[in-house]
Parts: sequence; C-alpha cells; structure tokens
Amino acid sequence: MPDLSRSQLIVYGAVAVALLLVGARALRADPGAAAAEAGDGGGGGAPTALSVDGGGGDVVVDVSGAVRRPGVYRMPAGARVIDAMKRAGGAAPGAVVEAINRAARLTDGQQVVVPAKATAEAAGGASAPAAAEGPISLGSATVEQLDTIDGIGPVTAQNIVEYRDQHGGLSSVEQLDEVSGIGPATMDSLRSRLQP
Repeated sequence: MPDLSRSQLIVYGAVAVALLLVGARALRADPGAAAAEAGDGGGGGAPTALSVDGGGGDVVVDVSGAVRRPGVYRMPAGARVIDAMKRAGGAAPGAVVEAINRAARLTDGQQVVVPAKATAEAAGGASAPAAAEGPISLGSATVEQLDTIDGIGPVTAQNIVEYRDQHGGLSSVEQLDEVSGIGPATMDSLRSRLQP
C-alpha cells in the first residue's frame, strides 16, 4: 500500500466525516417513521416528540380525532392529508374519512381533524345552532360546514375550499382575505368561528 501524503489524508478524512454527518442526519430525520410503518409494535405509546427546528422543507402537523395514534408528526414537504393519517396509524373505527379532503397538501402547523361517526351525525342531524358550539377547522372544513357561518354562503364556502385545495391548505384565518367574496366585515366574524 503506497504512503499517502498529508493533503490526501486530510481530503479522505473530510470525506469520511461528511459521509458520517449525512448518514446521521438521515437516521435522525424521522425517528418515528419506522415505528409508524411497523404499527404499534406492542409499544402502544404516544408518538415521538418532535422539534420544529431545521426542517429542510418538512412540515409539522397535528393529527387528531378518529385516528389510531393522534399526535404531532413531521412530514415531508408536499405530503398530503392521507399521508398524515397513515403516519397516525390510519383511521380508527367509526372515522368518517369522506368528511375531509384527503388529497389536500399539508402546511406547517396545520391541524388535521378526522371526524368520528358520532360527531358527523351530530353535525349533520342538527342545524346551525349545534355547529356554532366551537371553531371549525379550515384544514378539514366541508362546504356544508363553512356554509353554517354567518357571512359565508354556499358560493363563498365553495370558493374557500377551492382556494385551500389550490394552495395546499390554509395556515391562518387571515389568508381568507385573498378569497373572492370575503371582505373586511366578514373577516371579523370569521376569526371567532374558524381555526387554521
């Protein structure tokens, strides 16, 4: 084996360190993915805690409602609601997955709420007074749910859903100002009835 010069040793050392750093980052990027893909694995515990720093384009979403493992998950940029549901263990028995847009792109900080059959029946069986109990999630609201809010009719509700789908979701209520049919007066009433 020929003797290596000092500069060659430095170059080889730098390459080795770079490869180790890249490998460590890949292993550390998604600590909960292996557990999520393998199922509960007997652990049955809470999802792995995530830090929100240094994402490389990743988004962090809160998946709740009728899923097997509700929690906060880091997802790759461009992921869809259906991907977040799968990461949370899939829909739980009694989930009404038809009530949400599973094809919508995820945005950072978004809450994905998968409704349960009892919740959906209560919302469908009652009129606007029952719907007025709490804020509606912009990330999963249907045209019918948005139509129950004062100041939003069926056309504006459809415009909101289309805008959300075209822009990969809504991260704040303030983004509704860009939707056709919503003015400053309507925005004031929406802030109390909607959540991102």
